[in-house]
Amino acid sequence: QVQVVESGGGSVHAGGSLTLSCEVSHYTYSSNCMAWFRQAPGREREGVAQHHRGNGRTYYAAAVVDRFTISKDGDKNTAYLQMNILKPEDTAMYFCAVGPVCGNWDASAFTYWGQGTQVTVSS
Repeated sequence: QVQVVESGGGSVHAGGSLTLSCEVSHYTYSSNCMAWFRQAPGREREGVAQHHRGNGRTYYAAAVVDRFTISKDGDKNTAYLQMNILKPEDTAMYFCAVGPVCGNWDASAFTYWGQGTQVTVSS
């Protein structure tokens, strides 16, 4: 069983920055893609960013392009989400997930999930 643990959430003012971390216990054939999703109250879970650990390719949702950056520590099973120029609409619970392939924003395509970390952006 792959364990996924997020950390780094918090509260910031609009325009501020936060970095989220996602630690994965180990990789299997079904965990090539590390992704961040978010869910705000009353809204569906939406994809934010993805990183393929094999080829390094990244994918971003339109709402976060040029503001968020996903990366992975090459020597560790840890992925990061650097979030800059945060907006109140970025407020949500952020979840890290791993799955077999990248490029699909459907949450059901991801096999293992963390418990989430809260990000709150005030205006």
